[in-house]
Amino acid sequence: MPYDYKPFDYVAPKGLSAPEPRHKVIVVGAGPIGLAAALELANYGVASVVLDDNNVVSVGSRAICWSKRSLEILDRLGVGDACVQKGVTWKVGRTHHGAREVFNFDLLPEDGHKMPAFVNLQQYYVEEYLVAAAQANPLVDLRFKNKVTSLEQAADHATVSIETPDGEYTLEGEYVLACDGARSPIRQMMGLEFEGVLFEERFLIADIEMQADFPSERWFWFEPDFHEGQSALLHKQPDNIYRIDLQLGWDTDPEEERKPERIIPRIEKALGHSNFKLDWTSIYTFQCRRLKNFVHDRVIFVGDSAHVVSPFGARGGNGGLQDVDALGWRLARVVKGESTPALLARYDAERTFGSDENIANSSRTTRFMSPRPGAERWFRDAVLALSEHANFARPMVNSGRLSLPCRYPLDQAPDDAALPSGTRPGAVAPDAPLGNEWLLDRLAGGFTLLGLGAEAPEVAGLRRMTLEPTPELRARYLGDAPSALYLIRPDQVVAARWQKAGAEQIAAQLAAIEEGSA
Repeated sequence: MPYDYKPFDYVAPKGLSAPEPRHKVIVVGAGPIGLAAALELANYGVASVVLDDNNVVSVGSRAICWSKRSLEILDRLGVGDACVQKGVTWKVGRTHHGAREVFNFDLLPEDGHKMPAFVNLQQYYVEEYLVAAAQANPLVDLRFKNKVTSLEQAADHATVSIETPDGEYTLEGEYVLACDGARSPIRQMMGLEFEGVLFEERFLIADIEMQADFPSERWFWFEPDFHEGQSALLHKQPDNIYRIDLQLGWDTDPEEERKPERIIPRIEKALGHSNFKLDWTSIYTFQCRRLKNFVHDRVIFVGDSAHVVSPFGARGGNGGLQDVDALGWRLARVVKGESTPALLARYDAERTFGSDENIANSSRTTRFMSPRPGAERWFRDAVLALSEHANFARPMVNSGRLSLPCRYPLDQAPDDAALPSGTRPGAVAPDAPLGNEWLLDRLAGGFTLLGLGAEAPEVAGLRRMTLEPTPELRARYLGDAPSALYLIRPDQVVAARWQKAGAEQIAAQLAAIEEGSA
């Protein structure tokens, strides 16, 4: 394998020799989501213990498509630049029917953003960078080979039992974050079940190593000549690694399809040659499911432990990072005594909403890619046939609507409809260049009152930022309005906006957000 899987050091935890004081937060799982959660809490001055039953990064590329929003979040955690520099940057996707291109898209048609639309980067690199950041952060206690074997809850804390190579011990935490993946042991310990749909479809993932002059784009085929009656996807990754996804059908035998003697001929047919090496393979089943609630008293589910979607659209890892985005500042306020636990209900509401949006998009993609006989099949075939000749049909071709941050339904928040639609309350504040800086860098980490073309008034608990509108700021935040005030949350989400507002009005909205009622 091109990647060198080096094990991380196991260190005997203090709890083996003496009881440890109660921790603020215990994070179970040191994948990208658990590590990101710990680093985000550290950004707000909250210490955490991260427990993982393994001591190596994930084997295989797994999540590879990191969206612009995820890169902005990773940038806050100190690893965004490393991900962009190592990754393959892309923004163009091409969809084919047979050998003909029927549709293409550009995910970032405008300039003036720090982060690109998408970067392809194997999950093991993202984990490597996050582990290094966590180990360098004094507020993150990262413990490998620490397997959680049981969990109990009390009124004001949770207790986990942990198994290590040197024996067992227990830890108490005010909150436990279950970031332990789609097969979450924490979810099983609590007897919680996913709700949703398991689709009768299977796909083969194959990472191959080869030398090729392939553009940095996403290529998708419906019914290609090399894989008759099915679909296929090709992505370029760093280190001369290419991801190929091949639809197999529900009637295939997963155990047989995992064998190299079955996989290699399929890839040879797709590529037209055999000059490649298998790096990693997996077979997965389409599913779109989630927990009914993500917050269960002192245990909070984050990432795949809370929700799973089919991979087309890159909504798994990206959705998990958006969970971290919505949770970090809220949980930090709660454990520091600045807000009540009611604030966490807003995390639950926003991220179940976001999960439902991801599931809806992923389900529509799955239905288009694997239509049932009858109307679904007729519609899919008609759209593909029309798309080769009619522009109106091309946006209906669904090979995976790629991950974008949802706009949370903050419909009661103050909102001046004369301002641009892209900055309505609930939307992530769009980035813009500020000389040698970037707007999102300056909006991270706290509540900010942004004044554009007008002085931002002083409000207790708010950072003030007053800017003269550049062309990018005017287009994205003002439109035809002469001035505006934006209240931005610590997760860089627009919480409210006005053309004009007084300090008392803004303070009232801030108080409602901090208490969890807005």
